[in-house]
Amino acid sequence: MLDKEVYNQLFKPSFSKKTQVIFWDGSVKEYGETSGEPAFKITFHEKIPVKDLMNNASLALGEAYMEKRIEIEGNLQELIYDVYNQAEGFFHNNNFKKWLPKEKHTKKQSQTDIHSHYDLGNDFYELWLDPTLTYSCAYFATPEDTLEQAQINKVHHILDKLFIQPGETLLDIGCGWGTLILIAAKEYGVKASGITLSEEQYHHIQAVIKKENLEDQVSVRLMDYRDLKGEAYDHITSVGMFEHVGAENLQEYFNVVEKNLAANGTALIHGISRQQGGAKNGWINKYIFPGGYVPGVTELVGHMTENDLQLIDLESLRRDYQLTLEHWTKNFHDVKEQVLAQKDEAFYRMWDLYLQACAASFQASNIDVIQYLLVHPNNNNIPMHRKG
Repeated sequence: MLDKEVYNQLFKPSFSKKTQVIFWDGSVKEYGETSGEPAFKITFHEKIPVKDLMNNASLALGEAYMEKRIEIEGNLQELIYDVYNQAEGFFHNNNFKKWLPKEKHTKKQSQTDIHSHYDLGNDFYELWLDPTLTYSCAYFATPEDTLEQAQINKVHHILDKLFIQPGETLLDIGCGWGTLILIAAKEYGVKASGITLSEEQYHHIQAVIKKENLEDQVSVRLMDYRDLKGEAYDHITSVGMFEHVGAENLQEYFNVVEKNLAANGTALIHGISRQQGGAKNGWINKYIFPGGYVPGVTELVGHMTENDLQLIDLESLRRDYQLTLEHWTKNFHDVKEQVLAQKDEAFYRMWDLYLQACAASFQASNIDVIQYLLVHPNNNNIPMHRKG
């Protein structure tokens, strides 16, 4: 009975839509709306220890879902969205999120963390990303844009904000599979350089450079951002990178941006931020993004200005990322059998939960994705307003 009371405390404030919970002993309890059919059904095939729930409910429930100790009927994204929208739900209640991972972000650890996520294999990401292999928020000029078109839109949106001119130089910190630096070189006429800690990404870009005879325009290095030596690029981009550096390294990260940006240059930093302040998620940190930390907006702006960088443009793409994740989720569901052939069912359920939970988190404004355009103070050599 005591165990059931803890579960009741966990679930009672967590749902607005009617949710039926079937416990391990066959008993049934309903939460949220009292009328109509349940929007969601949650079945516990076995009891999760109360101690695990009290340490970190998100981690305990996430692991149970991966291992099929919990089954969920209904739209998973909408279920998680509903919980996020409850002020006293377990995502917000400090009684159920006491444990958070302690992390370090040495160069060696950062390389290990990146390897664990981005080096799962290009063949895995090729299954469900768009053909550009872009693994960050897209930019939907209209909701009807294909994912591929929206990812290309995003690259142009970034490069246009930088006021790039042919013959200039560009550095992309955390360059992914290279779409941005390749488009910058081929369509904007710049000399583009990228850095990454992912061996899979590095070898992919090298192969594209060679195939398209871009050796004189594009280069990529396998290196840590902290090893950059102040090379004064006309433009710097960094997309989906600062979430990996850790709270303790954000000051150094923006110092690297400042030291490598030419006097009249522009830098576009694009990443997941929280308007409510920085946060971690125990389940995502353990299983998806080791070392991940989502900084708060004021925290980021503080580090920018402390490094003598001037913020001249800020834009939220929160709804674009929700839609991006919904495209990825559909693609991921469409290739379920191929993923199972490569991995196993626990892995599939883990990634499915991750994609839908993130979509719900953006949908609920729990997290945001923001583009920050930075210059050195007194840079009056660029147009007064951005394109578009």
